Amino acid sequence: MSRSTSDVQAFEARATDADLDDLRTRLAAARLPEAETVHREGPDRWDQGVPLADLVEVVDYWRTGYDWRSFETRLDRIGQFRTVIDGLGIHFLHRRSARVDATPLILTHGWPGSVAEFVDVVDELADPKDADAPAFHVVVPSLPGFGYSDKPTRTGWGTEKIAAAWVELMGRLGYGEFLAHGGDWGGNITTVLGGRFPEHVLGIHTTFAESPPGMTTDGLTAAERAWTEETHDFWHHRAAYAKQQATRPQTIGYSLVDSPVGLLAWILDKFAEWSDTEDSPFETISRDRILDDVTLYWLTRSGASSARIYYESHNSLDPELTVDVPSAITIYPRDIEKYPRAWAQERYRQIVRWRAPETGGHFPSLEVPEYFVNDLREGLAAVMAARR
Repeated sequence: MSRSTSDVQAFEARATDADLDDLRTRLAAARLPEAETVHREGPDRWDQGVPLADLVEVVDYWRTGYDWRSFETRLDRIGQFRTVIDGLGIHFLHRRSARVDATPLILTHGWPGSVAEFVDVVDELADPKDADAPAFHVVVPSLPGFGYSDKPTRTGWGTEKIAAAWVELMGRLGYGEFLAHGGDWGGNITTVLGGRFPEHVLGIHTTFAESPPGMTTDGLTAAERAWTEETHDFWHHRAAYAKQQATRPQTIGYSLVDSPVGLLAWILDKFAEWSDTEDSPFETISRDRILDDVTLYWLTRSGASSARIYYESHNSLDPELTVDVPSAITIYPRDIEKYPRAWAQERYRQIVRWRAPETGGHFPSLEVPEYFVNDLREGLAAVMAARR
């Protein structure tokens, strides 16, 4: 499926000084609510959302200390491109390995993530310091409606169409066969890639392994039962954001596009709740990297358009879809959805590697980047070995 790359254009991210000045002005003029009424110390202080003191500190740093230009430079150094697929402009990072034995690999982010999730791991995946480690030609696309990808103007850009677009994208880069990794929505899309396009997808690695519906807890270990209970609790008590974005993305979008503080709080809340930390996401993830992510949403005005992926795809994974290509699955302990292996293998029919590390949450490439890279390499090596 090798095609010409003539439809692929180099791209540079450049925010105007006026946009950056406007951001700082809005931050300085922000109207904030009173402090939360729960305890302001201890494990319960996030129970009502982002604590006022934490938000004020991050807003001040965003306005006076954060440097967006350094992130633009990082993106340019990796290599940025755009191409039009089915009438929609798709932005992506592309880092070709210098190794002749490198394998093409597409990494797909989710919400509230972005390509910022992977900027710290691309170089090591493409050109590892260890000559014995596998190397990859790394492609990191921005989902439709996210970052520098175009915003769909009509419905239809759900995970099935996105997966088909990724096959087209990789073909345009000359990668008729490739590996795929993802978490969150990226894990969903990676699952669709493996299930729908086995002639192109060599195998997958994912931190999201949703089982088909109707599975029984009979025969599960106590730890596996705890996973199912935690997942059930998440969807029934802590997923109001998903219901809002799945049913009224336009309504919440006005706030997310108009108020940088509102956008920051909406996203920071998820980094805090979904990361493997005790008190603050900044225990494991730098303020700069989270602000890279939030600022990307702000400058591209993608609060509403990114939320629409929930409208398009919430609960849409085909219950009959199976993945027969080799699959490596890693379930991090503080992730929001965790399914037992016995359930997962009803969908992923050839699990060649299963890991459940002791640390890490929903954003492993940011929380535990060294472990993430090694785990991804080992998982994909197992996938490739299974094909021989």
